[in-house]
Amino acid sequence: MRITEQSYLVLLALAEEPRHGYAIVQAVRDLSDGEVRLGAGTLYGVLDRLVAAGWAEASGEEVVDGRLRRYYRLTGAGREAVAAYTDRLAALARRARRVVGPAARPASGGAW
Repeated sequence: MRITEQSYLVLLALAEEPRHGYAIVQAVRDLSDGEVRLGAGTLYGVLDRLVAAGWAEASGEEVVDGRLRRYYRLTGAGREAVAAYTDRLAALARRARRVVGPAARPASGGAW
């Protein structure tokens, strides 16, 4: 499975603890410093792909205020995938830093 930024952030959110949909959306927003905001269609598309890949699984349901909450958690394979991708991103960031050097950072308060 190809790991996109959105799927990586969902994997990270689930690596912390099992979560229901809205809690995943909030965790992704926090992990991305507000840069990534998942809509319901995008979230459940990502979750469907992660479940199909064997990286996540449904881990229970509960009804809260008349609404069903389905919880998801990482599988062992999902934990391995997110760890391997994290290592890959860290290595890429080290190589990029050597290429662009420290001067490539945006000015304080500036955006890229």
